[in-house]
Amino acid sequence: MSPKTNLGLPEPKSKQTKRDQDGLIEGMDYVFNEGGQIDWRKMVKQEFLVANRDRTSESDVTKLEDNQLLILLGGIKELAQIRGYTNVQYNVQTPSSDYVVATCSITWIPNFETEGREVTFSAIGDASPENTKSFARFFLGPIAENRAFVRCVRNFLKINIVGQDEMGESKMVSSSSGPKKDNLTDPVAILESLMLKKGGDFEKIKEKLVQEEVKNAEKFEYLNQIPRLKVFELIERLKKAKARS
Repeated sequence: MSPKTNLGLPEPKSKQTKRDQDGLIEGMDYVFNEGGQIDWRKMVKQEFLVANRDRTSESDVTKLEDNQLLILLGGIKELAQIRGYTNVQYNVQTPSSDYVVATCSITWIPNFETEGREVTFSAIGDASPENTKSFARFFLGPIAENRAFVRCVRNFLKINIVGQDEMGESKMVSSSSGPKKDNLTDPVAILESLMLKKGGDFEKIKEKLVQEEVKNAEKFEYLNQIPRLKVFELIERLKKAKARS
């Protein structure tokens, strides 16, 4: 057998990224503004944009303004790769047991936007049980790092759309009763965890409760407004649904 034989499989192809003298990727379709600079906002692919449910009920992102949108982490990572960088560093500190602050510093490669100079840019992200949602409150370090990275990329590239990872509390989190520690024996916390695992969200739960004519369900804004007996019922439903999946 010849050493070059690969059992009929196609030869693997690799493509090396090449940049021109301006620091731009060859073959990449860049969008420029009237001043001749790259419009990094318009470089965000539509697949990485989602509606900000705190500001709109519209799902079609093509109909929304920037302040009604969120950028997914994948879109931020792609922009960083396109812009080009040589180093990413994090400085993580924990001022208290339930509060994490991360500083992300990115060293960007030279291009025409920086007049051919290498530039290091930094941003800060923080995380605590009060500004994170659902199970994310158990992973404050990674959340703070993600937020710092997202803000570093966004601010450097002058993108004014908030990253999804930067969002704090949501309707799924029962914050209306005030900040409190998560308790895995608390039925509301258990329900939140199950909803996350099953891909459920507050609006779906609320819609179901309205259909079942639960009193004042149409006015619910947080999980802890659901009657306690109903919370236990929902937990059992989700557990059974998981067992069948």
